[in-house]
Amino acid sequence: MIRNEWLYTGDIAVMDEEGYFSIVDRKKEMIIVSGFNVYPTEVESVLYQHPKVQKVCVLGVPDATTGEAVKAYVVLRDGGRATPEEILEWCRHPEHGLTGYRVPKHVEFRDSLPETLVGKVLRRVLLEEERQRASAGGAAPGS
Repeated sequence: MIRNEWLYTGDIAVMDEEGYFSIVDRKKEMIIVSGFNVYPTEVESVLYQHPKVQKVCVLGVPDATTGEAVKAYVVLRDGGRATPEEILEWCRHPEHGLTGYRVPKHVEFRDSLPETLVGKVLRRVLLEEERQRASAGGAAPGS
């Protein structure tokens, strides 16, 4: 973690115009779509604003055209009904500020997401499911 007297935490930060830093995500979770960086927490933040979304996790899945594609795993609120198109339209709306490459290409609805005891979503479990699906020649990432 320490190289040439620098501490490498794996966090990605941005500096604002006043010189203040904000942590935006973890480097290992960053999605690269056609060479553009997509931070999962940025997309998740938009999805959490949707009135029907209870829980969400965004990660990158392999894509033959762009290298990686953004995929959203969505748990709806009790009694909520939505279509993938509705979720994608929400993300595309100009007021949410997601550029085209940041909008999920795939949406998968689930009853629950794998979590730690304190409620943090286990991304690695979802990534492993995607790897198994791909190696088995299973369904497309958006199914």
